Amino acid sequence: METNSFILKGNICYSKNKDELSVTENGYLVCVEGISKGVFLQLPEKYKGLPVKDHGNALILPGMTDLHVHAPQYTFRGMGMDLELLEWLETHTFPEESRYQELDYAEKAYGIFTDDLKRSATTRAVVFATIHGPATRLLMDKLEASGLKTYVGKVNMDRNCADYLREPSPEASLEATERWIAETMGQYRNTSPILTPRFVPTCSDALLAGLGDLRRKYGLPVQSHLSENLSEIGWVKELCPWSSCYGDAYARFGLFGGEAKTVMAHCVHSTEEEVELIRANGVYVAHCPQSNTNLSSGIAPIRKYLDKGIQVGLGTDVAGGADLSMFRCMADAVAVSKLRWRLADQELKALTTEEAFYLATVGGGSFFGKVGSFEEGYEFDALIADDSGVRCARTLTVEDRVKRYVYLAQEQGRLVSKYVAGRQVMGKM
Repeated sequence: METNSFILKGNICYSKNKDELSVTENGYLVCVEGISKGVFLQLPEKYKGLPVKDHGNALILPGMTDLHVHAPQYTFRGMGMDLELLEWLETHTFPEESRYQELDYAEKAYGIFTDDLKRSATTRAVVFATIHGPATRLLMDKLEASGLKTYVGKVNMDRNCADYLREPSPEASLEATERWIAETMGQYRNTSPILTPRFVPTCSDALLAGLGDLRRKYGLPVQSHLSENLSEIGWVKELCPWSSCYGDAYARFGLFGGEAKTVMAHCVHSTEEEVELIRANGVYVAHCPQSNTNLSSGIAPIRKYLDKGIQVGLGTDVAGGADLSMFRCMADAVAVSKLRWRLADQELKALTTEEAFYLATVGGGSFFGKVGSFEEGYEFDALIADDSGVRCARTLTVEDRVKRYVYLAQEQGRLVSKYVAGRQVMGKM
């Protein structure tokens, strides 16, 4: 019989705050009805009746949130990495996404994506699908069955894209979107719809206005892209000369924070005005360091955003990013911040590993609520990581091992099991 009340025993590590890790060696992590009751060196008497799963010398880490990933692009990850963003979209992305009008293809492709996401360190994700309602529902069905917690968006775009992928009109796009909302909203335990205008260049003012109306009607969150590439920003200025900045092109239609829980990917080249709009409206930034490097977009000033109190998480942005590893995403976030500090702005110090770990867990997790920590009251998302295959002649502290795992997880690291909201979704039951 499934139970989501139990205890995990092992070497437990989570973020105390963005600058400091909390480490308990050979400790107890208590889960009661899917909620963390905290970490203890000595098990309190009131929990001694719960079953204990002893993981010995393994690392017990919070589950990780991928704030920005494109499920249909998983098929061509690692391809076209020598192109810039707009050329990459035309050459690889749009032709591939058009194939999802065929449910047989979507069944196979989304099956592979979901299986691999389930085996990754990701416990929660904010996911782009395509413009196709039936295929998007199929993806939601698969993610629901995986046990992962996700937001999934049917993409909207009615201009400036290939004819074979352009929705015929704003009205047609909105009608299809509302039909998809009616068919999916409240139908799943783990998966929820999220409004998904691809980005301003592919969405007319009429479409954005209609999506704002749907957002108010249904109370849905929003995801999109913002200030990723300099050519893209110039394009938005041409298309929306009335806007004060790229973010304002969303904000005018009620799609930029405030009452609309919103995550915007990238924010590499946001102006000071846009940064203030992000902060004032409580918009989340999904930092996608590998994608921003691969597509020649630049390096987002994450230190500035953190100093201003902006909510930041990490995104793999497959297939701009080449894989689903949130550990790789953390390592890349630290690496590119060092380059930015050295080459562009030495007043913005580089990110630490502690900060990157925080962004991957609490930072992105907070988009889902109290997620990403083992403090009492947080939803119980956990990873059991075995690093015994990463050979070393030295004796390492648990903190050393966690930081090393960020960089060496894909060498000889192994995820033993994974829990989402107290339910085991991967590993030996």
